[in-house]
Amino acid sequence: MNFYSDNKEIQFELENSTLMPRIVELKERNFADRDEYPEAPQDVADALDSYGRVLDVVGDITANIVAPNAEEVDAEGPHHENGRVRYASKTYENLEAMKQAGLNGMTMPRRYQGLNLPVTVYTAANEIVSTGDAGFENIWSLQDCIETLYCFGSEEQRQKYIPRVCAGETMSMDLTEPDAGSDLQSVMLKATYDEENQCWRLNGSKRFITNGDSDIHLVLARSEAGTRDGRGLSMFIYDKRDGGVDVRRIENKLGIHGSPTCELVYKNAKCELCGDRKLGLIKYVMSLMNGARLGIAAQSVGLSQAAWNEALAYARDRKQFGKAIIEFPAVAEMLSNIKARLDAGRALLYQTARYVDIYKALEDISRERKLTPEERQELKQYSRLADAFTPLAKGMNSEYANQNGYDCIQVHGGSGFMLEYACQRIYRDARITSIYEGTTQLQTVAAIRYITNGFYAGVIAEMEQAQVASQYEGLLSRVKEMAVRLNACVAAVRETENQELLDLCARHLYEMTAEVIMCHLLLSNASKAPELFEKSLQVYVNMAEADVEKHATWIGRQRVDLLDAYRQA
Repeated sequence: MNFYSDNKEIQFELENSTLMPRIVELKERNFADRDEYPEAPQDVADALDSYGRVLDVVGDITANIVAPNAEEVDAEGPHHENGRVRYASKTYENLEAMKQAGLNGMTMPRRYQGLNLPVTVYTAANEIVSTGDAGFENIWSLQDCIETLYCFGSEEQRQKYIPRVCAGETMSMDLTEPDAGSDLQSVMLKATYDEENQCWRLNGSKRFITNGDSDIHLVLARSEAGTRDGRGLSMFIYDKRDGGVDVRRIENKLGIHGSPTCELVYKNAKCELCGDRKLGLIKYVMSLMNGARLGIAAQSVGLSQAAWNEALAYARDRKQFGKAIIEFPAVAEMLSNIKARLDAGRALLYQTARYVDIYKALEDISRERKLTPEERQELKQYSRLADAFTPLAKGMNSEYANQNGYDCIQVHGGSGFMLEYACQRIYRDARITSIYEGTTQLQTVAAIRYITNGFYAGVIAEMEQAQVASQYEGLLSRVKEMAVRLNACVAAVRETENQELLDLCARHLYEMTAEVIMCHLLLSNASKAPELFEKSLQVYVNMAEADVEKHATWIGRQRVDLLDAYRQA
């Protein structure tokens, strides 16, 4: 079994986008490394082949080590011992397998011992690992924190820390505190400069820190005395080797048991300033969070894939009234809905990852040389697309993971309520995805300006011009009609010039927008590979059409005076 080579849908997303050659060219700097590094690709075809080979290794390790270990890791969980974290025993086996295969520092340049893989390929790896165990993926995927250090740290810091992550050391991002969850402006962990030792010191506490006893931490702290908002916050690098940070406790969580979520205490901990003072929240955390949100979108798709795998296998095997339950229409509908949400959400995930790849590669090139006018325009275009699509990918896929986990248990019936079946772990693990790294409500806040300013409408209008296979022209007409309904709803809400009404309707507009976009992505995919996507396209258009109508009806019936009812609630 292999979670990559057995999954044709992931392979399709990596092999059939017109953006992938451009991504390869930018990431490889027109193949500048091929003379210096034997492993560097010679051309686009060679690069795409190497990506597949790396993901094949990820798929093999996940299917044959990580997934078989998942139930034992979930049952044991991490341990709190003398102010430190000890992982579940099988977690060490998982980490060692990844380390021996060289699957760390995946997106980092080769000069730092990284694999120099695009974000899209790393996203696929995240999805695959999450299919095996979302809790382990939380630990392994935090290597992505090194992107922020790479982008904003000094060259000395890059040389010091990036090779360590590429060699397998773990990372964490220490942002939230007991009184500062989503409101990171309220962070009060104190950073002071030690003049005698010429270094910064951290004092205070952090809470809900994923993999909080990691080797290298990125820490948001208040460096400017007397401030109370985001302008007084800076980003710091803490190295566990220097000591000064203890784990006060490990949270007892509903799911993702393999991933330790910690409360940390900083006692005069030595650290280094990363980047410039006062830009910690305003610039660096925003970059960090966007990467994390794409990672949770990938984790969510992996969980949806796991739910699909478990539900399909059980429905084929379980017999009632003399036949397999997959033959009953009620069960078949649940299965087709899981698969449709999975395929639609995955299409949105990889489209977002491709946008991120292009803008991040151009941004990186801009640190080395001046961009051409055409490159600057390309950077602006894809940066905006990435910023607009990330909250859609994170919010919608996390909600889909929750629904698919729920439906997976329902397919299992009473057996799904028993702990010996993996579906209950998938369901518990999925629940956090719509909460951490920004709740779905916060994703809506991030997306709403692109709804009201017409940006998504422009994207959808462009998608409507794309060619689809002739057999899907009827479906395309239905999707276009959904966009008409969406645009009418946006206009109706905007015309009231009532901010509270817009806030109340925002989630409905957000879901309508995402569903129309995913319909178009599935239309494109099915036109290229009907054997993979036609069924999901048909099911998803039906689902989306009903959803859009529901949201449009709800918005159409709202009046400003009804806001009082929601205030009272």
